[in-house]
Amino acid sequence: MQLIDIGANLTHQSFENDFEQVIANAKKANLGHIILTGTDLATSKAAQLMAKERPQFFSATVGFHPHIAANVTIELLQEAEVLTNKDQVVAIGETGLDFNRNYSPRADQLRVFEHHLMLATKINKPLFLHQRDAHADFLALLRQYRSEVIGGVVHCFTDTVDALRDYLDLDMHIGITGWICDERRGQDLQQAVKYIPLERLLIETDAPYLLPRSLKPKPKSRRNEPAHLIEVARTIASHTDNPLEKIIEQTSTNAKLLFRLPEGL
Repeated sequence: MQLIDIGANLTHQSFENDFEQVIANAKKANLGHIILTGTDLATSKAAQLMAKERPQFFSATVGFHPHIAANVTIELLQEAEVLTNKDQVVAIGETGLDFNRNYSPRADQLRVFEHHLMLATKINKPLFLHQRDAHADFLALLRQYRSEVIGGVVHCFTDTVDALRDYLDLDMHIGITGWICDERRGQDLQQAVKYIPLERLLIETDAPYLLPRSLKPKPKSRRNEPAHLIEVARTIASHTDNPLEKIIEQTSTNAKLLFRLPEGL
């Protein structure tokens, strides 16, 4: 069974000079599919075009990250909605709330998040969600729309066990990144991952961010890439007493089902 990275920002400029090598590295590392994350209109368009060129290896999401919510106009939202109807687009997002840094006012974040939720109900595609230091407001709005959306993933989960249980109670999937490989910041997540049912677990790199600190030998570059996804799976296996092969098989199956990925993966 091949690995599936459900969240990689390969439209990031850090991949411009060696994109094909990064893809070759990923395939050599047993990746069978990568979902490219859209965080604004430009990256969403780029991700969709990449996925159109290589539909067996790439899919895309379309959305606006909460950091830029203040600049998201109705015209941008309408243009993104057209894009979400493309076959290569498998999820709505990245969307959600981030009250950790408040790069955009909370009112704008809530406005844009709710628009994404309504869009997901309209086009019947799952959500790719971001939440940081905003659990109460995020949960309240997600609960309001949950019965109308087909599902989704709380991506790059780093919150508490109580928050985890709230999302699982809503039948959401949980995305785990290289944060779990961090011996300093990842200890709480190493404990929390034990409470995630295997059928709700997904794995991602969030490349170029969150390079797993447990990689040996340590890469010369701090840039993360999909080839390192196996380290996330390996670390989850070690903290849940599951065989690595089981983590790979279950997370890949989960991704195929949630995102309705192309046949034959």
